Amino acid sequence: MILVENALGNLNDPVWQEKAKDLQVDYLALEQWEAPKSRLRKMSEGGVEIAISLPRSQHLHNGDILHHDEAKNLIVVARIALKEVMVIELESLESRTPQEILNICFQLGHALGNQHWPAVIKGSTVYVPLSVDQKVMASVMKTHAIEGVKSHFAPGEEIAAKLDASEVRMLFAGADATPHHHHHHVHEH
Repeated sequence: MILVENALGNLNDPVWQEKAKDLQVDYLALEQWEAPKSRLRKMSEGGVEIAISLPRSQHLHNGDILHHDEAKNLIVVARIALKEVMVIELESLESRTPQEILNICFQLGHALGNQHWPAVIKGSTVYVPLSVDQKVMASVMKTHAIEGVKSHFAPGEEIAAKLDASEVRMLFAGADATPHHHHHHVHEH
């Protein structure tokens, strides 16, 4: 078993791009919910057992080099496919009155919470991981038609690069495990 406490670099780094040409590449495929974890044990596609123990302030990125075995001329690389993220821009609310801002934010919270969608807010932007079909998420936002709130979708890797490790964990670690249940209400008369 190989213990990884820090990435050695990334395949996108020019120095590693050059080195990788002469190396055999073995991938450690990580699901979206696994990628933000700082503690993980998993087998690479080539059969190398990897134990990840990163500082809590770090998370893995697609292409991170986890291990370099010079004797075997081999590197183990993280392969992470993050899903898209719905990006909700609230910047236009800054010119509104405090009462209007509260009202709009309450509506947005209700819309997202009613769907049980995890979300992270950074500055004046809300990030929601794709947990159902993109068309469904867009439809929910259109149905609620919250004044002054605009949304679009962006690649998960692009968004992860803007967030710190704890925000990445909040955003992606539970996205595939989002509960989809029905509300059951008992009415007594």
